[in-house]
Amino acid sequence: MLRIIFMGTPEFAVPTLESLLTWPGCEVVAVVTAPDKPAGRGRQLAESAVKQAAERHGLPVLQPTNLKSPEFQAELKSYAADLQVVVAFRMLPEAVWNMPPRGSINIHASLLPQYRGAAPINWALIHGETETGVTSFFLRHEIDTGDLIFQDVVPITPDDDFGTLYEKLKTTGAALTLRTVQAIAAGSAPSLPQAESDTLRAAPKIQKETGRLDFAQPATALANLVRGLSPIPTAFTQLPDGRTLKVFKAQPFDDEEASGPDTSGIGRWYTDGRTYLRVQTANGLLDLLDVQLEGKKRMLIADFLRGFNIELLKG
Repeated sequence: MLRIIFMGTPEFAVPTLESLLTWPGCEVVAVVTAPDKPAGRGRQLAESAVKQAAERHGLPVLQPTNLKSPEFQAELKSYAADLQVVVAFRMLPEAVWNMPPRGSINIHASLLPQYRGAAPINWALIHGETETGVTSFFLRHEIDTGDLIFQDVVPITPDDDFGTLYEKLKTTGAALTLRTVQAIAAGSAPSLPQAESDTLRAAPKIQKETGRLDFAQPATALANLVRGLSPIPTAFTQLPDGRTLKVFKAQPFDDEEASGPDTSGIGRWYTDGRTYLRVQTANGLLDLLDVQLEGKKRMLIADFLRGFNIELLKG
């Protein structure tokens, strides 16, 4: 039986942990996750989703603050794992990922080598991709560069945003992990070097400014940015009075008279005060469909306009 240590933190990793627990050919001997952190208005300590799942199943939980700590590494070694499975965790020092005799595998939410980095789901949407997927690979020094094991492709539909694609990849990743672990146990897992190319796209961590809508960009690009950041951390803009408007859904406005380059009116707002709110971009109008004004609830645009003073859009 394959002894496994599982490493992960967010809810994305929970189905993968639970899929491993269904297979009698392995035993999850311990779970490593992030330390409890203050959360919410009361700043109460909150446990990670993976810790909560591990405790539901009665698994030992390790929460190191320093992965290079000799004490943590000694405790990890004491579990005598054959393999470590890593999903949405953090970078591991070599002494940790190289510890088990079968090595450590990672599940990444892209079709590597594309979208290496912390936010592959977001960036695939932001760049308007029509497909993505999940990849299992063996860990090594450089982030997301280890030898490939398996990949499963997941189509991206026009209606997908970060929230819906996250759910699809979470489920696909759990199944891929189990198939990967079974292949490793059977000694049949491939190990294929990643192809390097000058056309690879990276997936760096999303910063707050990533979500700022720059209307000097085309409407299509801005709509994809909104998709890639919805429902969190959310694209945003500033109204003429300085208040922040979060945008959860937007689309290019399909109007021949409004399409095409128009640098003279970039950032100009258009509304009938009842049914639509649009902004002139570098190429066409962007139709805002689902928004949230700071201090208010999230609303569909008709509900938002019902209580909004459109004179404020005149600056």
